Amino acid sequence: MTWWHAVIIFVAGVWAGTINAVVGSGTLVTFPVLVALGYPPITATTSNAVGLAPGTISGAYGYRAELEGYWPQVLRFSVASFFGAIGGTILLLTLPKDAFETIVPVLVGLAVVLVIVQPRVSKWVQKRRDANGTEHKPGPLLLGLLFLIGIYGGYFTAAQGVMMMAVMGMLLSEPLQRLNGVKNVLAAVVNVIAGLIYAVVAPVSWPVIGLLAVGSTIGGQIGAKIGRKLSPTVLRAVIVVIGVAAVVELVLK
Repeated sequence: MTWWHAVIIFVAGVWAGTINAVVGSGTLVTFPVLVALGYPPITATTSNAVGLAPGTISGAYGYRAELEGYWPQVLRFSVASFFGAIGGTILLLTLPKDAFETIVPVLVGLAVVLVIVQPRVSKWVQKRRDANGTEHKPGPLLLGLLFLIGIYGGYFTAAQGVMMMAVMGMLLSEPLQRLNGVKNVLAAVVNVIAGLIYAVVAPVSWPVIGLLAVGSTIGGQIGAKIGRKLSPTVLRAVIVVIGVAAVVELVLK
């Protein structure tokens, strides 16, 4: 690894950690960066999962005030994410390599679409809640959907946070800032579990992991501090541009 590769990966880690805490989809920054630097898609995915895990923990810690008194529910949700993450890692490790390289461009494209439509989904959810005035409580449907998102996150982490926010926003009557805190915790659970498994049994790059871990931890704190103040529009635009570039790169490669 050259020194300028190291700098690029570190900066990408900071940026991804910040985006994950504020919006989600930080993998759409780091994954295409690693692929562009020559890392195989599977190694890029597994190294991402391990390296960004500290950043998701950092972001979750930054939202601890929003989660005060809500931890019993968070723990219930975490169980679904925990088992989903295990299922996703099993898929990644057992499916043929060609299958992963075929599926990844589709998943990245789906993630980009979710990032684009997320503001409209959030507005629709808010109007729906204001119109009916009813309180939505966690149930089997929500836990099942979080389990499926955990599978997706364990297999390929990009935009799992956007998926979580959309699902919880429709099925829970909680402030969006609290939901964002819950999202950070659940993403941390998925990334940590998947990262631990990949670190033991999958091909990873430890120099990449170290750079991403330090960078994303710093970014997680930055993102948590600015999450309630900064409009995510600019960040979302950057994610979309990078995500589209990643799809093009993966399809043409």
